[in-house]
Amino acid sequence: MCGIIAVSGFRNVIEDLYDGLIVLQHRGQDAAGIVTYNDQFHLKKSNGMVRDVFHNKSLERLQGPMGIGHVRYPTAGCSSEFEAQPFFISTPFGIALAHNGNLTNSNELRKKLMEKEYHHLNTNSDSEVLLNVFAVALRHQHPKKLTPEHVFGAVKTVMGKCKGAYSAVALIGGQGILGFRDPHGIRPLQLGKRRFGMKEEYMIASENTVFHALEFEFVRDIRPGEAVFIDRKNRLHSRQVVKGQLNPCLFEWVYLAAPDSTIDGVNVYKARVRMGESLAKQIKKAGIKIDSVIPVPDTGRPAAAGLADKLKVRYREAFVKNRYIGRTFIMPGQGMRKRSLKFKLHPIELEFKNRNVLIVDDSIVRGNTSKKIVEIAREAGAKKVYFASASPPIISPDPYGIDLPTTNELIAADMSIEQIRKFIGADGLFYNTIEDLRSTIKYGNRNIEKFSEGCFTGKYPTPEVTPKLLKEMGSGRNETRDAFEEEQAGDDANENKMMALV
Repeated sequence: MCGIIAVSGFRNVIEDLYDGLIVLQHRGQDAAGIVTYNDQFHLKKSNGMVRDVFHNKSLERLQGPMGIGHVRYPTAGCSSEFEAQPFFISTPFGIALAHNGNLTNSNELRKKLMEKEYHHLNTNSDSEVLLNVFAVALRHQHPKKLTPEHVFGAVKTVMGKCKGAYSAVALIGGQGILGFRDPHGIRPLQLGKRRFGMKEEYMIASENTVFHALEFEFVRDIRPGEAVFIDRKNRLHSRQVVKGQLNPCLFEWVYLAAPDSTIDGVNVYKARVRMGESLAKQIKKAGIKIDSVIPVPDTGRPAAAGLADKLKVRYREAFVKNRYIGRTFIMPGQGMRKRSLKFKLHPIELEFKNRNVLIVDDSIVRGNTSKKIVEIAREAGAKKVYFASASPPIISPDPYGIDLPTTNELIAADMSIEQIRKFIGADGLFYNTIEDLRSTIKYGNRNIEKFSEGCFTGKYPTPEVTPKLLKEMGSGRNETRDAFEEEQAGDDANENKMMALV
């Protein structure tokens, strides 16, 4: 999961791009980058949060009426600053690309690019592979003067070769802005517009929460298998490049997306409230006494509100969140996640002391966070601590851009609910069912027939995903993540040595 944005207008777009990435920061905190164009490309990217990567001098340098941006959450490749996006290739025309998702046949495509097209790839990122596949396809269109037909023809070639999940935006030098979404629509991509005098400016982004913030009007979701192209004169062209079937990722509504976004016709906040309402049915059957329903901020709040409302039990904010700590799930490394959690949540002891509390979180992945939260509640004086997950047990990896790379990291993959309850130390544990989770999303859009839900069921929408492929992808991801954690440990050791000398 990453956040992508593209803007095409009649004035410098850097302010929209920068502010848009700030709004999308929840989708990736590892790195950020922006490319703009005004007869030449201007690029700035680096590791870090948006506010840390861009400063006044770099923002002044990023001139031009069109540009794209990216916030990264690494799931393939590594956390190196060299793999920050957008990526750039000089031919044809000069193309910059930013990508959200994960290619499942990246290694195969990389080999063909190097052996048949003689392309050199600088990184291990599948996004660089996607850029090069598109560049080759566009060059093979033999355009003397680029037209939308050439662009759509190249995207069709890309969709015939690239497997997995890819919502992408690209800037073609001197030509325009492109956005396209894979044939299954696994990751979100949306189109917005804004009036500028008698003309219109356009934005393509991962979530329409950006449109609200920047006064763009939401036009629609880009359809699976569709491409949209905004040419140099800011005219919008769209094409259903290949036949698509919408299989959006359930985890977008569970955790990834912002609560004020509406994705594929389903409001994220409302869906999360319905998840809590579904959980209430199970908890009523259990017949337990609950004094307070307490959310794990931030994503647990809507589900906890829906649950408390159905149970007629008081809702209490009993955890104070340190807002200067990022989203622990999307931090690159288990060591960093554990360390950050110590400072992230602080209990309001009066809300726990001598009470039976039901703590509600969006999901349980590895179990370590849930265990620590239960410990915090008990230390604060809770008599009984029950725990509820708005999502079903996560039993399998996700190969489409979520950091769930190996089965042995997933606590529900080989533990029963009772075993997980004992591990996290709760007096009771409740999960939503996959049937109820599907229903909470379909309630908002009855036209969604199937989802990308492999992490909950082990069944994936793209046929190339096999146990062998999942193992290979997980091994590769673990190697790069281990290297990152070794580097972090080395940095921490050096820092401690320096502190000892002070």
